Amino acid sequence: MLAHRSFPGLRTAGSAALLAALALAAAPAVADTAKARRADLAHAGRHNAKPPRAASTAKAAVAAPAKPAVPLTAKASELRDGQAEARLMEVYRLAARGQGREALQQAESLARDYPHFQLAQLAVGDLLMARTRPVRRLGDVPEPDTVRSIQAATALDELRNESRQRVDALRSRPPQGTVPAQFLELSARTRHAIAVDASRSRLYLFENTAKGLELVADYYASVGKLGIEKGTEGDQRTPLGVYFITSRLDPATLKDFYGAGALPINYPNPLDQRRGKTGSGIWLHGTPPDQFARAPLSTDGCLVLANPDLERLLRTVEPRSTPVVIARQLQWVAPHSVQADRTAFDAVLNAWRSAKTAGDMDRLLSFYAPDFQSARKKPLQEWADVLQAEARALRGRELHLKDKTYLRWTDAADTMVVTFGEVAAGARTGQVKRQYWTRRGQHWQIFFEGVIG
Repeated sequence: MLAHRSFPGLRTAGSAALLAALALAAAPAVADTAKARRADLAHAGRHNAKPPRAASTAKAAVAAPAKPAVPLTAKASELRDGQAEARLMEVYRLAARGQGREALQQAESLARDYPHFQLAQLAVGDLLMARTRPVRRLGDVPEPDTVRSIQAATALDELRNESRQRVDALRSRPPQGTVPAQFLELSARTRHAIAVDASRSRLYLFENTAKGLELVADYYASVGKLGIEKGTEGDQRTPLGVYFITSRLDPATLKDFYGAGALPINYPNPLDQRRGKTGSGIWLHGTPPDQFARAPLSTDGCLVLANPDLERLLRTVEPRSTPVVIARQLQWVAPHSVQADRTAFDAVLNAWRSAKTAGDMDRLLSFYAPDFQSARKKPLQEWADVLQAEARALRGRELHLKDKTYLRWTDAADTMVVTFGEVAAGARTGQVKRQYWTRRGQHWQIFFEGVIG
């Protein structure tokens, strides 16, 4: 339930209740976020066209129109990632300051530029309604009494949840300079990384710079209808774990349902397979042309973003090397706080490298779990022959591990996902390998190993 609070200086009837209903819009963090982005988005919020009549009531927001009621005031090329949400937050901020007229103007402009953004339509309807009577909650309409109105009420509840998730994520920003705990080390060749906090319906995009990971953007994202922790095919849940983008799908090859395109991830990964999880086709993708965003819990297991936001990812990330961490709730830590864990595991991996360099098969095999399987489903007994052949091929040369990436996933077990280039001394290139390690007591062991490049 949304908390009610009053605000001084309100100029329209019922605004106090309305502002409380607008998902705690007066929160300082929201105001600060809107202010920080205002300069970049100012041109998009100043239009003089007449307001769309379809947005004059809360009911109009429930069903997105097939066509805009008025010509768009912004070109499609100008609808950049994150812009719609930032402008919605500005509407909330203006309303919280008692600037009802300005809030309505901004909301109408937003609804024109994004005619299928239902929260924008809803804000217009509520701000208009607040001029004539008190508005008690977001989308304040009579209680449902027919099947059709019950369906509309369900849609309104989803919009309220979407609004709450957007605002809560912006009110509770990650502390400056922190990163998700899963990112122990990223190779310089890994240019970007993605982390998803399912509890906040939020996707975070990082750039890997010379100074470390830098948060460059974050977006509202929808997950499975039945939530998270995917286990079986068709369970309508989004998986949790460490994944990698496997490819970039051209929208021309996809149905309109997927919007601007799609980025498949490697679910089920080796850890999922080890746990008997099934399913496939988990993608990051967009929305159909007649839909701006989806409810927080609304997909069949994929992660769904607004098309402008997905387009940013499509332009930015690199298949095979971009990690995607999907967590129930992200834990944000200072980069230096994981240094001890990174150093400790680095010693383990270096010991594995030394054993392989020396061709010491007994010692080398001690690093592998009894239930090990390779990418081609070879058990440890058969994999031992592969390892021995690779060790012989070194012919006494030192083995070097380059461009290392360590990603840690901790739930019922402690797992390390390791990617590196395996290069013999004197060679210019080598295989890129990925290993999955599990910790048993004080010891780490490999339960999967495969070549990815």
